[in-house]
Amino acid sequence: MSIIEEHRSTVRAGNTTFSIEVAALPGGDPDLGGERLMIRIGAAGAEGEPVADGQVEVSAGAAETLGSVLSETLRHHAALADPGGRRARDRPASQGRPWTPELDAELEHRWIAGESVADIARELGRSPGGIRARLPRVGCDPERRGEYLPDPPSMRTAVPGSGDAA
Repeated sequence: MSIIEEHRSTVRAGNTTFSIEVAALPGGDPDLGGERLMIRIGAAGAEGEPVADGQVEVSAGAAETLGSVLSETLRHHAALADPGGRRARDRPASQGRPWTPELDAELEHRWIAGESVADIARELGRSPGGIRARLPRVGCDPERRGEYLPDPPSMRTAVPGSGDAA
């Protein structure tokens, strides 16, 4: 008797219902990578019309990599197919553009003046994550508004006679 392990998932996204079934095939051939998986994908639109249908057989060891490759490829294709999509509209105007010395100086000045990450991001057309990531590069402490990062121990000057760093 063969035991086949199966997993089924159904997910609704908008008006589309996606179904994924993964079944372990019995008696995998070691020359072909051992245990094999049969992956079936289907999708139906709001009226039940087929939107996607197919299957692929893959070695169990390659399933995770296949999932990553498919995910990245489909994400890339979706971005090409809809360049004006929601993500593109929500992206700050200057996100991804190089930082200039002038922008770095403005970032430092605003942070030390006590402005919030959200306010600086809005003014500079950047994402809050981009601002937080850039703050240490201009010497500012991203965890304490209005403060510089302390000098690392290797850069501190010793106080004469104390034996400790200042």
